[in-house]
Amino acid sequence: MKTFEELGVAAPILRAIQEMDYEAPMPVQEEVIPFLLGEDNDVIALAQTGTGKTAAFGLPLLQKIEVNQYHPQALILCPTRELCLQIVDDLNDYSKYIENLKVLPVYGGSSIESQIKMLKRGVHVVVATPGRLLDLMNRKTVDLSRVRSVILDEADEMLNMGFTESINAILAEVPASRNMLLFSATMPQGIASITKKYMNNPKEIVIGNKNEGNKNIKHVYYMV
Repeated sequence: MKTFEELGVAAPILRAIQEMDYEAPMPVQEEVIPFLLGEDNDVIALAQTGTGKTAAFGLPLLQKIEVNQYHPQALILCPTRELCLQIVDDLNDYSKYIENLKVLPVYGGSSIESQIKMLKRGVHVVVATPGRLLDLMNRKTVDLSRVRSVILDEADEMLNMGFTESINAILAEVPASRNMLLFSATMPQGIASITKKYMNNPKEIVIGNKNEGNKNIKHVYYMV
């Protein structure tokens, strides 16, 4: 098993994740990180929740940001506000020692005016739910023309929630030359059509068994 340093993770990010007690890369991180640090590499990663996905795409994504250019360079789409905020928290932790790097959460249910203000000030990474991002695009307040990396996290869930048209509209506005990574626990037909339309010879990485749930997650509920 390789170390994060051997995978190519840069010193400022290494320092941050060491403080977070990241000792050795998880399987999805070991597979995905070197690939995303390269150029023009599209990836389909089939992995369940709890496998270390956020670091797998987050560490190389942050490493490729040009901090002196204040415009969206990376876009992460996810299905829910909760996941959006979780990803932003993780990215902020990973980039603790990268000065002036700005990550913006974009989701419904919070002030769109404050999100517009942040975009005007300049951000490097946008983490968004599709509906709110499309709203900002329709208002001409977010520019995706210089995005170099696109991540679709929990893509199957986004399709299940009816975001297919929104995703198509968003991806139509990002450059064709961008790198794209699609994370999904399953591979339904809708995902296959997205990969054919928007991805260039993607490398498929399967962590665990295809279309299988993660056995390490326990669900507990209480009747109240």
